[in-house]
Amino acid sequence: MDIETLLRDHPDWLGHLESGGPAKIAFPDDLADELVRLAVPHEDIGAVLATLPEPGGPLWWLAERCVGALVSAMGSLDPPPAFPALPELGPYFFVHVYVAALPYTRRYHRGHGVPEEVSRATLADLGRNMAAHRKRHGTGGLHHPRWFMRHARGILYELGRLQFERVRMGTRTGEGVAAAGLPAGPGDPALGVHIPDFKGPLTPAACDASFEGARQFFPRCFPEERFLVATCHSWLLDDQLAVYLPASSNIVAFQRRFHLLHRGDPSAVLDFVFGSKAAAEWPRRTRLERAIADHLAAGGEWYGRAGWLRL
Repeated sequence: MDIETLLRDHPDWLGHLESGGPAKIAFPDDLADELVRLAVPHEDIGAVLATLPEPGGPLWWLAERCVGALVSAMGSLDPPPAFPALPELGPYFFVHVYVAALPYTRRYHRGHGVPEEVSRATLADLGRNMAAHRKRHGTGGLHHPRWFMRHARGILYELGRLQFERVRMGTRTGEGVAAAGLPAGPGDPALGVHIPDFKGPLTPAACDASFEGARQFFPRCFPEERFLVATCHSWLLDDQLAVYLPASSNIVAFQRRFHLLHRGDPSAVLDFVFGSKAAAEWPRRTRLERAIADHLAAGGEWYGRAGWLRL
């Protein structure tokens, strides 16, 4: 790895890493078992072990500074610069970074009274996103390496079927909340709702349990923060889905929880539903698969949509 070339090609990101300094890192002796606990797909474990950075080498130098960036912003709602997807680092470099950051993340969890089962489920999203990478690209790696920065920094927690992220509301979402008469607006704390893949149906009962879990978890573990609303930005809130799906569907029921706001850019919904399959291979086994495919075949687009609900 030529760090000088990387510095030249990504000066802002690496400049931030250098200014923050390194963190001390080590990998556990039972690393293979740790990877299993993190739900890393079995077919990836050997490759993760085989590509560990060499102590004192350029990738070790970079990993120390990536972990340092996570530690420097631990718990903060102001994130450090996002980790970029850099193929030259290899498919598993940021997996190594997040494993090396685990002692810092777990220490933060313990300091805030995060139950062990919540910590374990939250961190297992690392393996889930490696499974998502294989689904979308057909190869091993970590899908969107910046995503797991939230987990590693103590910002996001998995509570049953849903994940909840400590965020500040953006301008348009905050204005929509304020217009509804709530004492909250742009820049105020909120819980961002995420719907993880590979967790089965999005049933109303499972969602009810997750929201109730969030109402209990955050006041207990983060009593200094007050979350009046939950927000969601997802293709699952695209109200065009209600044209294709029955009113009794789980997705439509999920949409009904939210006050829908602005529509975003066209969504990469194909990645979520069909992965790396070409159009000719798209399955039509479920109503959702048929809805996505039929709408696109008719010349339509799918969009991300913002929404909020009162906690």
